[in-house]
Amino acid sequence: MAVLELRHLRYLLAVAEHGNFTRAAEVLHISQPTLSQQIKQLERTLGVQLLDRTGRTVRLTDAGAVYADHARRALRDLAAAERAVHDVQDLSRGHLRLGLTPTFTAYLIGPLTAEAHTRHPGISLTLTETTQDRIEAALLADDLDLGIAFAGPHLPGITATALFTETLSLVTATPRAQTLPSPLPVHTIKNEQLALLSGDFATRSHIDAYFAHHRAVPRIAVEANSIQALTEIVRRTPLATVLPDAITHDHPHLTPVPLDPPLPIRTVALLHREGAYCSAATRAFTDLTHDFVRTRDYAPPT
Repeated sequence: MAVLELRHLRYLLAVAEHGNFTRAAEVLHISQPTLSQQIKQLERTLGVQLLDRTGRTVRLTDAGAVYADHARRALRDLAAAERAVHDVQDLSRGHLRLGLTPTFTAYLIGPLTAEAHTRHPGISLTLTETTQDRIEAALLADDLDLGIAFAGPHLPGITATALFTETLSLVTATPRAQTLPSPLPVHTIKNEQLALLSGDFATRSHIDAYFAHHRAVPRIAVEANSIQALTEIVRRTPLATVLPDAITHDHPHLTPVPLDPPLPIRTVALLHREGAYCSAATRAFTDLTHDFVRTRDYAPPT
């Protein structure tokens, strides 16, 4: 009987991911006949067909889907074991994979990374900006160590620890903000021209729901998928936007103007996978994040 090796698992998962042997072989840097022969060897060892090769694309059989699910978990656990072996408790070196939703790149991740580098210069960071559902999926797949996003509901297996409360307001250039009433009644929003995040941002959905609830119809002059673009537009034009108040902390030319009634608050949370190996770097960054939040002018979590 052939000996089952880790490469067999990786080969099967590659074929399942790409749907054909040719592309999987290219990604794995092996020949297609070798890949096919290795998969057949795996099937002979297990005594079951794992792949359906009859269609236009190669798909997992029912047995193959079950086996692939266990294979992914096995490879994930082995990767965690390797990180545990190489974990350095004195933090002279280490690596952290952090995912965060887009608005945090505008006000949180810069100073937080600076603080982390000051305290622990030996720890390197890989930062991934993406949606919250992808962050949680990546945590479950062990592709990320921590995530910064918003409190629940969450996927099963995800644990969230509250960090602070995020408040959104109308944001406009500082000289113009001084001419507006504070708070600004939401029904007067029809008099403002807005530059807002595009619809693929969760923050935009949050804003749209608020306006719809209060039957306010804003005049949207610009939509952008970049917070930096919005802050520059608002700085240089009469347009206003709706963003977290905290973004204005590092932009003295911008001022938040609260709306009446206020926009619903959101609880910012640190996410991790239940039962995941917690490296020294992960523990240090978690402690640092809580310390950092306490020193900033952020509202405590509710």
